[in-house]
Amino acid sequence: MAKKSKEALQFRYYEIPQNQPLLALLGQKWIQNYGLGIGYQHFHNLMEIGYCYGGEGVMELDGRIERYGAGTITLIPANFPHNTKSDPDTLSRFEYLFVDVESFLKERYSKNPVFLKDLVKRINHGAICTNAQSEPALEKEILYILNEMRDQKELYIEAVQGALLTLLVDIARVNRDESAPLENSSVDITVVAQAIDMVTDHYYEPLQISDLSRACNMSETHFRRVFEKCMNMKPMEYINLVRVQMACEYMKKHDDSMEIVAIKSGFATTSTMNRNFKKILDISPYQWKSHPENYQGKLLNYKISAYKGW
Repeated sequence: MAKKSKEALQFRYYEIPQNQPLLALLGQKWIQNYGLGIGYQHFHNLMEIGYCYGGEGVMELDGRIERYGAGTITLIPANFPHNTKSDPDTLSRFEYLFVDVESFLKERYSKNPVFLKDLVKRINHGAICTNAQSEPALEKEILYILNEMRDQKELYIEAVQGALLTLLVDIARVNRDESAPLENSSVDITVVAQAIDMVTDHYYEPLQISDLSRACNMSETHFRRVFEKCMNMKPMEYINLVRVQMACEYMKKHDDSMEIVAIKSGFATTSTMNRNFKKILDISPYQWKSHPENYQGKLLNYKISAYKGW
């Protein structure tokens, strides 16, 4: 029996213009019959926020089918397979915003990495196809940003930055999880900033809690208490979290043995690395490398081709 061919999937990447908070795709080009000539499922390197002014058709969201029409709002995380198909012999008019969610929010919440991580995760929880009637605030914010990017009046970048932050927060609210509410800690994380910087810069070296406490000019006992209050985890848990993250990044780029991966990411032994992978990610480094639990792993099921934008 012949093997079933993989479904075609295209990677269409965009670059945000320098010194701008996002990329806006505006104008007549986006009035078309979607699905003609560019009808493959595809994914982007940035979050796609779409607004439909008119026309009808369907959105394919990684196998889920949603009808769209005038006033439809689409919120699609990076690396999420999707496609737009207009009804036969009809034109649809969309405009789009493309956002690097983590980079944008990192400039505003760099001093609260725990909240930043949870907020980005909430925003990227999944693809949403909704409408202006259900989410009027989203429509108002998206149209405001689109029009600011179109008109480019004085101080438009500052206006868009403020509106984009509001929009991303409202997207997080749409994706709310009653069992895990988000609260931005009122604790001033700057008191342990020197320790966080030390871990970032020296994670691959032997690190003691006493080293971190000295960097913050605190006794070790006081430092442990303050750090846990600020970061919602113990200092050594944070060190190991950073090392696991760095091990994952290293494995994406290199094909070295696990012994080398452990050394490069700061673990004394492979068994220590294995134990922390299991504790943090609930899988071994080998399993992560073979089957990353993210959209990138899912994309291996497709035949991928790359395009610049559309």
